[in-house]
Amino acid sequence: AENAKREGVTTLASGLQFEVLTAGAGAKPTREDQVRVHYHGTLIDGNVFDSSYDRGEPAEFPVSGVIAGWTEALQLMNAGSKWRLHVPSELAYGAQGVGSIAPHSVLVFDVELLDVL
Repeated sequence: AENAKREGVTTLASGLQFEVLTAGAGAKPTREDQVRVHYHGTLIDGNVFDSSYDRGEPAEFPVSGVIAGWTEALQLMNAGSKWRLHVPSELAYGAQGVGSIAPHSVLVFDVELLDVL
């Protein structure tokens, strides 16, 4: 909730929050598209749980094949954009959690949309 008060943060009806770090001018993907992204995912306390930057290569996946918060955000992004997402648990892994992500965790992602494939 505190994050929503920060300048530059937009909160959508779903509860997803985003901040545009870099505005791109490329195409916007649809649910049916595949995308290439770089991302860095942390828990709200800053602990990293996944990062394509750390692996040294971008990830490719279908827009509809990821957590709901990403599916929503990616369709709003232009290729070339970099956004910081605050994803509420109900748009991420919810009550189940996964791996090092505890149930009901808010996730923070820096997502760079490199290409719509």
